[in-house]
Amino acid sequence: MPEPIRIAVLTGATLTTGLVAGLFFAYACSVMPGLAATDDRTLVGTMQSINRKIINGWFLSVFLGGPLLVAVAVIGYAGAGAVFWWLLAGLLCHLVTLGVTGRCNVPLNNQLDAAGPVDQITDLAAVRRGFEDTWVRWNLVRTLSSVAAFGCLIGALLTH
Repeated sequence: MPEPIRIAVLTGATLTTGLVAGLFFAYACSVMPGLAATDDRTLVGTMQSINRKIINGWFLSVFLGGPLLVAVAVIGYAGAGAVFWWLLAGLLCHLVTLGVTGRCNVPLNNQLDAAGPVDQITDLAAVRRGFEDTWVRWNLVRTLSSVAAFGCLIGALLTH
């Protein structure tokens, strides 16, 4: 792979990884603590709305594009010493983020949506209890893994 393309892929991988890490960090330090201070109806309704709206082209292109770009960079930098190892570590961190999201947060989001419209939920407190603490805990795991991936990609850039 020509050097300008390798650098562009590495830069794009770093940018998209940083955006995802920032999104999950924002949930961890502002969105979820803010919603924790609200009533059951507000938390359930807000998270249902957010979960529907986040599935869009911008989010999906960054969330899925980041690991794809890192994988391309791993291939492009194979045999490149420390840069390769930083990239491989970043890819493994991405896989943790994807795994936690797919196995933990998304099923909880789907469960929340399946509860129905907030106006028709008879026990909002139970719905909240089945969602909030577990979702927050797994979001913290994916926040840490995505920040670690971002740090690895910065390491790759600095080593390059």
